[in-house]
Amino acid sequence: MTTGLAEQPPLQLFKESGQREVFCGLTSIVWLHRRMPDAFFLVVGSRTCAHLVQSAAGVMIFAEPRFGTAILGERDLAGLADANDELDRLVKDLLERRPEIRTLFLVGSCPSEVIKLDLAKAAERLNTQLAGRVMVLNYSGSGIETTFTQGEDQALLAMVPLMPSSEVDQLLIVGTLADAVEDRLVQLFGRLGIPVVTSLPPRRSTELPPIGPGTRVLLAQPFLSATARALVSRGGQLLTAPYPFGVEGSRAWMAAGAAAFGVAPALVAEVLDPLVERGQRAIAPHRELLAGKRLFLLPDSQLELSLARFLQRECGMELVEVGTPYLDRQLLDAELALLPPGTRITEGQDVERQLERVRAERPDLVVCGLGLANPLEAEGIATKWSIELVFSPIHGCDQAGDLAELFARSLRRRAALSFS
Repeated sequence: MTTGLAEQPPLQLFKESGQREVFCGLTSIVWLHRRMPDAFFLVVGSRTCAHLVQSAAGVMIFAEPRFGTAILGERDLAGLADANDELDRLVKDLLERRPEIRTLFLVGSCPSEVIKLDLAKAAERLNTQLAGRVMVLNYSGSGIETTFTQGEDQALLAMVPLMPSSEVDQLLIVGTLADAVEDRLVQLFGRLGIPVVTSLPPRRSTELPPIGPGTRVLLAQPFLSATARALVSRGGQLLTAPYPFGVEGSRAWMAAGAAAFGVAPALVAEVLDPLVERGQRAIAPHRELLAGKRLFLLPDSQLELSLARFLQRECGMELVEVGTPYLDRQLLDAELALLPPGTRITEGQDVERQLERVRAERPDLVVCGLGLANPLEAEGIATKWSIELVFSPIHGCDQAGDLAELFARSLRRRAALSFS
């Protein structure tokens, strides 16, 4: 027996491996150091590492940011100097100059990993020397096998073992958010009757939230695989939902948190439906420009699947291809279920082959990293920097219009350009 409906093709999933074009995990320091003003991120790396973070942050050379680089020189790299002694000396000098630091992150890089500098042992040694003064943690921001958002995943993972145990019922939001956005989300969860809402990372690095069997974990970012698994191993219950980008994803995300605490659907609708209506009105003028336009997302930030869902379902864009550096099905199945049948999804990157497909398809807009944007713009293809989407406050129904505008702006800029 047949239903009379043509069977729709499933998602087309492909895996590629080759040359990549991404920033390394050191870039995540830029938003993490803003989140925790009592923390300091000390990169153990080269001058190139220092220039990368400095450029990404846009901080003047004479400013006093909450990050820095312990530069490995030629003698360190050649094994002619004791890098551990130099690191200890630099850390002590830093803490004398910056007494407000309460947590020090030692951040590994490609150079420190190449010379096998054990920053875990260095952190252990410094914690013994500086007990009661500062907490020293370490993680890898190396770009050898990671993309730039995984730096945050590794930083949060380093904090999980220090979180106190608790069986108190609470909702734990995981992933860095702008303070104003987080305040708004916490307020909304309060109106839904969830009294205890905590965050990782916290606004003060020494005030880590508790974790235990009563904790429901709601990820605000889709790139926190290692952190999510560590929180589950500590007893947390991981909630699955689309991520809070656009009105549809934001409503579903908040509804998942509410359902975990038994909140009545009627109350969820009372609190969230007015936000959805306002968000849809904010998206509408940008949808007029975006609807029908063809979109190609290259793998870079790991936000690609969530953005593709938002831009296709709420802005009417046509998906040519959706690339993602890594595909964690546990964290992204809810997003995959909302993509249209037949969507081509690629995991990993072979940059030359992907650029060949971009040139063959000639999409209206390409979401990609900074290294690829200018060459594509020179070929007459409009682009959107994926890293800007990590820095921008785009979570929640209230930001849905701003999120749509970021993509519409790229098309308006392209239309305004004239070429001789």
